[in-house]
Amino acid sequence: MVKRIAVLTSGGDAPGMNAAIRAVVRTGLGYGWDVFGVERGYSGLVNGEFREMGPRSVGGIIQQGGTVLGSARCPEFKTEEGQRRAIRELNQEGIEALVVIGGNGSQTGAHALHKLGFPVVGVASTIDNDLYGSQITIGVDTALNIALEAIDRLKVTASSHERAFLVEVMGRNCGYLALMAGIAGGAEGISLPEFETRPEAVADVIEKAYERGKKHAIIVVAEGAKYDAPALAQYFQEHNEQLGFALRVTTLGHVQRGGMPGAFDRLLGTRLAGHATKQIHAGNYGVLCGQIDGKIGTTPLDEVAGRTKELDPDLVELANVLAK
Repeated sequence: MVKRIAVLTSGGDAPGMNAAIRAVVRTGLGYGWDVFGVERGYSGLVNGEFREMGPRSVGGIIQQGGTVLGSARCPEFKTEEGQRRAIRELNQEGIEALVVIGGNGSQTGAHALHKLGFPVVGVASTIDNDLYGSQITIGVDTALNIALEAIDRLKVTASSHERAFLVEVMGRNCGYLALMAGIAGGAEGISLPEFETRPEAVADVIEKAYERGKKHAIIVVAEGAKYDAPALAQYFQEHNEQLGFALRVTTLGHVQRGGMPGAFDRLLGTRLAGHATKQIHAGNYGVLCGQIDGKIGTTPLDEVAGRTKELDPDLVELANVLAK
């Protein structure tokens, strides 16, 4: 029977991670286990940076953004030697199971530990929403609402001065945030990594919006697009594109990741993490806890590692129809 578990957060922070940490600790204590937090993700795991956590250790963190355990890059952990060193540190601390809260890279690491024989359960957390095994991941809803608020605010000033704005949102190589923010924000155009959009096409969208008598044009650009927002602006300048509108660029950047989690992400983080400790109690390891068809479920890490979700082509088509 398990007596000691540990939890770590890895990769990019996401609003709702602290809710998940809190749920792992308190449900773990509810099972009668000792619960340890790993500082600084896989880097802390390799270096044995553990701290025991009690119910008061996670008091008052559910509403905080980021992760109280921290996260750091760890090139060493990408090697088998580093992974085995991490397992030695876990064994020396007497830890019998590990919960990994994070996205693609984090769950690839969890899968590596699982293949080496250590009991691991993953929790789906990334604002990019590109992790296979969960329809929506911790942090997405909050990040999307932050992007949407920014677009709404920019639209006001854009209309006042009759300007076009290129609004760049995060998402790494996945266009989910840009697509959803563009649809919900009523953008005139959306540029995604999954579907190459030439600068000439973006210029045409802006110019036609001007010709239709619009007071503004908002183009939402995913950071992973071949032409990001600064590159598009530079192209327009170099080619002396006559857009009609004066052009401005706004890059939202990490402001999307640092927000206070909304109710959805607090609940999702809590539910996924509670399900993770339930899997440990049942002896079901090597799985990712995610939301599937509206319910909390699991997907084998063998199926998750190295895979990413694709955008819904129907939503892409809908965005194109609506942007008139």
